[in-house]
Amino acid sequence: MTVFQNGVTHRLTSNPKMKILFVCLGNICRSPLAEGIMRHKLKEQSIDIEVDSAGIGGWQAGEPPDKRAIAIASKNGVEVSNIIARKFSVDDFEKFDKIYVMDLENKRDVMVQAPNENAKQKVDLFLNVLHPSSNAIVPDPWFGDSREFEEVFQLISKGCDAIIEELKK
Repeated sequence: MTVFQNGVTHRLTSNPKMKILFVCLGNICRSPLAEGIMRHKLKEQSIDIEVDSAGIGGWQAGEPPDKRAIAIASKNGVEVSNIIARKFSVDDFEKFDKIYVMDLENKRDVMVQAPNENAKQKVDLFLNVLHPSSNAIVPDPWFGDSREFEEVFQLISKGCDAIIEELKK
């Protein structure tokens, strides 16, 4: 796939049907923000990659994102209100090429479900793309206010940019 950006032609070496999954605890704050931001950025750059999100726990399955996540995304021109929370499943290892988790606990909970070594290789901390081998986490803004949600939004946005750049290499 060829992508034109800032007057430069980039050839994506990834399969245009690549599938990326973002995972957090409940799938109502961080991972739906990542899904929405990534979809927005991919659409802007005409890149055809499937993006989804899930949560380790199923407590909010079937619900929309947290109202604060919806508000901060909307403020930044990103739509997330149509995302519906779902629980991470072992089947996700088969469906997705890359699984980005938001923190170390999410990674542990996903890795324990991995059926084999190949599945484990698909999993990485989201911010390792932005800061390789840092094992930095995306803080959960659940107990915070709009300022924390804005900080998380901006952090995830930078991470999504880094993922897109990685795809272009």
